[in-house]
Amino acid sequence: MHIQEAQTRVDEWIKEHGVRYFNELTNMAILTEEVGELARVMARKYGDQSVKAGEELHLEEEMADVLWVLICLANQTGVDLTAAFEQSVIKKTQRDKNRHKNNPKLK
Repeated sequence: MHIQEAQTRVDEWIKEHGVRYFNELTNMAILTEEVGELARVMARKYGDQSVKAGEELHLEEEMADVLWVLICLANQTGVDLTAAFEQSVIKKTQRDKNRHKNNPKLK
């Protein structure tokens, strides 16, 4: 699936099942919450925290939840994520094309 397809699919789902988008500030708070849930999974799966009794880790689900809310924010603010991502790649390439190669910490 392409990014634009994901944006369209989320928009169609919101219109059919979600009634309307939550406002932008609510979605920003929800995005922060979802990133926190992803961080919890990462800390337990790859970090030093142990899994609590009965706790299940769903890395893919948490990543998808972050993506969902980010797409909602893009849709409601008129951001074309495909174009924005392309610009981000160009910016990073121009700025960092040699930076990481020359970083002794990464060798």
